[in-house]
Amino acid sequence: MIQDQSYFIALAVYLGSALLALCCLFWWLRRSWQPVWRWLLLLTGLALLLTPAYPYEGVDTLAPALVVAGFQILTAGPEAAQHALRPLGAALGAALVLTLLLRILFLRRQ
Repeated sequence: MIQDQSYFIALAVYLGSALLALCCLFWWLRRSWQPVWRWLLLLTGLALLLTPAYPYEGVDTLAPALVVAGFQILTAGPEAAQHALRPLGAALGAALVLTLLLRILFLRRQ
């Protein structure tokens, strides 16, 4: 069984590496992609990598929803993954809406 301290360390390592990878990708694409596409990629990546979900019923720890959905689809079928796919869909929708708002408010062409 996982202890509280090792769970929090693993969670911090996962969150830190996901944020670092997305920030590096955002910085690397700064000259070749338009700002709106970079923000869409960043926010979509944040939604996919940082959305939490419970692995299965009766568990108190969280896991990345993308990983939970992938394992549930491969092992138990798409119906079993609905509890992880719903938050992923909501997070992706929020990322799209936020990107559109950024485009309308701040990333306008001169």
